[in-house]
Amino acid sequence: MVAYEIRAVLPGDEEQLLAVARHLNSVNLPNDPATIAETVDASHRSFTGQIANPKHRQYVFALVERASGTIIGTSMVLAQLGNKEAPYVYVDVLEQEKYSATIDKHFHHTLLRTGYSYNGPTEIGGLVLMPEYRRAESRLGTMISYVRFLFMAAHRDLFQEEVLAELMPPLEPDGTSHLWEALGRRFTGMSYFDADRLSKRNKEFVKSLFPEEVIYASVLSEAAQSVIGKTGAQTRGVEKLLRRIGFRFAHRVDPFDGGPHYTARMDEITLVEQTRRTRADRPMTATSADKKALVAVEFPGPPFFRAVLTPYRDEGARGVAVADDAWEALELHHSAPVVVLPIE
Repeated sequence: MVAYEIRAVLPGDEEQLLAVARHLNSVNLPNDPATIAETVDASHRSFTGQIANPKHRQYVFALVERASGTIIGTSMVLAQLGNKEAPYVYVDVLEQEKYSATIDKHFHHTLLRTGYSYNGPTEIGGLVLMPEYRRAESRLGTMISYVRFLFMAAHRDLFQEEVLAELMPPLEPDGTSHLWEALGRRFTGMSYFDADRLSKRNKEFVKSLFPEEVIYASVLSEAAQSVIGKTGAQTRGVEKLLRRIGFRFAHRVDPFDGGPHYTARMDEITLVEQTRRTRADRPMTATSADKKALVAVEFPGPPFFRAVLTPYRDEGARGVAVADDAWEALELHHSAPVVVLPIE
């Protein structure tokens, strides 16, 4: 039997989603009951189309252990960052060289410049997998990560051409951000936690209080300089994956903690290019020689979306054959529309 599936997060999942969020407490999936409730509601209204403007939608996916119904991981796609009410805020990381012939001194400087966009990129985020399920052979991390690209490929018209991933930087065990202590706190008087929490709902204070001028990073503490654009240990695996599928460091960082922003155009992302819409041909008895794919179906009602990792065979114009248990789990029938992303 298929042991795991990915589906849309649904009303009633709040407690389980909060339990998953506690393991990372990220910007997109914080350990906060009120925010989690809002996230579940926004995702549900996105899948149903109740949020009329596609740019305002956000889609949250749950990785579920089918036998118990337990959510063990999540990921999400925010259709667009940046609008009139809440711009996409970032910090450009610029390089500058200075030389004085008089004293024969040469300096290399890193410059920071705050930027804003009201029509920003699509963002992928909220990627969490419970620690006890992080086994390489299970491919669960691959499943919950890749499903976002499958979904974007299947609905290109709903998303921006640029896709962004914000990675967490090195933080102290207590969550302290050295860059925030050296920069953000001085201009806002707020703690990192309070500013980060407020920014999810209102970014006016950032635009009003952050300096408009370029800042020389060399005037900051060495601890603050050392984390600018660096990836924390907990997200190095994600960085490696992003680079492999077409993302690159955008020389932009998070204004609060200095975490790097990785971007790619939709047509540069290999997983988007490899995803295709086709039809289910028939169930099959899988063999060890069969390749695997993330195969997804969509429904007009809950759970709206379902995907499983399964052996499959490409039957050309006839569509794809999938393993018997996946055929049953996805409730397929001959010629049923499916979306397929091969997994190497």
